[in-house]
Amino acid sequence: MTTRAGWVRVDCHLHTALSGDAVTTIDELAARVEQEQIDVVCITDHNVTAAAIAAAERGIGARVIVGEEIRTTKGDVIGLFLTERVPYVLPLPEAISLVRAQHGLVYLPHPFDPGRSTLESASAVQLCAGGLADVVEVFNAKIENPEFNRRAAELAARYDLPGGAGSDAHDPEGIGAAYLEMPDFDGPGEFLAALRQATIAGEYRPHAVRYARRPAAPG
Repeated sequence: MTTRAGWVRVDCHLHTALSGDAVTTIDELAARVEQEQIDVVCITDHNVTAAAIAAAERGIGARVIVGEEIRTTKGDVIGLFLTERVPYVLPLPEAISLVRAQHGLVYLPHPFDPGRSTLESASAVQLCAGGLADVVEVFNAKIENPEFNRRAAELAARYDLPGGAGSDAHDPEGIGAAYLEMPDFDGPGEFLAALRQATIAGEYRPHAVRYARRPAAPG
């Protein structure tokens, strides 16, 4: 199904092999975005931006937003529209300041999922209440319990913040599990405005098994 004229499909959150816990190569990413008809990808590797920059420079058939899933002392936040990598394990206010200093956006990934290095709930609320969060991820395709996505949507609504959605893919098979359909945009300001009109397409899709199970040794 094609997207309406002037609109794009955007995956706000996915990973390449450079994340360390993911396996997708840039070539595999290019093949999957063509297959899934994704127009824009936010490559948000853990604590690095090199793969996102490389993908943007070589071209993958989709527009690339350079992002980073940044480990802070309070949990993970994502910076989008970055021009420089943000060091990991900084205090949360310092990491936020470094994202904002490069005119990037602060995106809160899977804010209520206890199974990952999620930002502490109190910190997520404080960022939203203090005007320091720009986008709340209201649908993450790796969240099996829909209650966590529902709570994220409530947080975004409470503070009138736009919602994001991402496949959080760590393998090629995960790409396409979730995306937004939204008006096309140019830069972070238009991205935020376009998010207000976005619709979410998504389904739960667990990570692919990285290593095949082997029979237990006798005894």
